[in-house]
Amino acid sequence: MTVPVRPVRAVERRGRFDLRSTAMFFVLLAIILCVLGFLARTAAGMVERRPLWAGVLVVLAAATALRLRPGRRRLCAGRYARRAARALEEAADKASDTLAAVPVAEPAVPVAVPVTDFAALDPDGFEQAIAELCALCDCREVEVVGGAGDLGADVVARTPDGRRLVIQCKQYGDDNKVGSQDMQRFGGTCFTIHEADVAAVVTTSDFTEPALDYAAQCGIVCVNGDELAAWSRGTGRCPWEPADAGR
Repeated sequence: MTVPVRPVRAVERRGRFDLRSTAMFFVLLAIILCVLGFLARTAAGMVERRPLWAGVLVVLAAATALRLRPGRRRLCAGRYARRAARALEEAADKASDTLAAVPVAEPAVPVAVPVTDFAALDPDGFEQAIAELCALCDCREVEVVGGAGDLGADVVARTPDGRRLVIQCKQYGDDNKVGSQDMQRFGGTCFTIHEADVAAVVTTSDFTEPALDYAAQCGIVCVNGDELAAWSRGTGRCPWEPADAGR
């Protein structure tokens, strides 16, 4: 007697979870992503720095891809390379023409300050003009301090070599010279009160002989109208410079 045998279905064997394989997969995936990110950053940097060369590489890559695609007419990569080279050469010529058209800046040349009619200014404007002359001659910390209670100081500053400069401004007419009394009042405050290293009296007119004698004894620099005009033109010396300094 034959006993029918019931066919047994083959049971698919499920793969077991392999921790090592899974870890290796993620490690490889991370490495691939890092490499792709590095390539992307490199490509972006190249496009930013050398856009023309990046365009050439893109054209070459496109030509190679089209050449490898089946069913399409093969394109000559050399022809595209030559076109890209011509485009690069034309761009270089245009850039060269643009640079040639840009004017080259000439070295800065010291420009003399235009002569100002100092006598036509009001007192505040005259003091401001003297302060601007000091600033143009590289003085620092230039201030206009003239006014009530200024004790003879109208402009104070630091000379280019760091000395404290105190200037009294005398806007007088041609027939009104700075006298010895004016000079003595300034001499009594410029060094003791204002602590000047360099004290100067600048006028639009001139000085009397007694005023010049007193200034020489005290070490006060006197700048008359002609010397002020030369200073403003850039042909005369600044008040803090030695008497034999040339321009």
